[in-house]
Amino acid sequence: MTAKTISRYVTRNPEILNGEPIIIGTRTSVRAIVGLWRLGIMPEEILNHLTHLTLAQVFDALSFYLDNQGEINEYIEQNQVPDEFVHPSVKSIENVVRGLPL
Repeated sequence: MTAKTISRYVTRNPEILNGEPIIIGTRTSVRAIVGLWRLGIMPEEILNHLTHLTLAQVFDALSFYLDNQGEINEYIEQNQVPDEFVHPSVKSIENVVRGLPL
């Protein structure tokens, strides 16, 4: 099967992550970029976490997400670690990032 380009930097390849939207030339999913962004990490700072990406790729992934929120949110939900497997210290950090009480 061949990859299907769906925006300048986003593609689908049935052989990578079962066709989930990824950044062209990488195995980085749009879901991964959106996950960082939803934690409050600015697009420019996402580059510190995913150093192989360009800012244009990050913005294109976020643009793709905003146009396809239902689909990407479904991937996020499917890949979420159940709460009972998340260490309490990780939950505390997530709450701080989200501005929630400890």
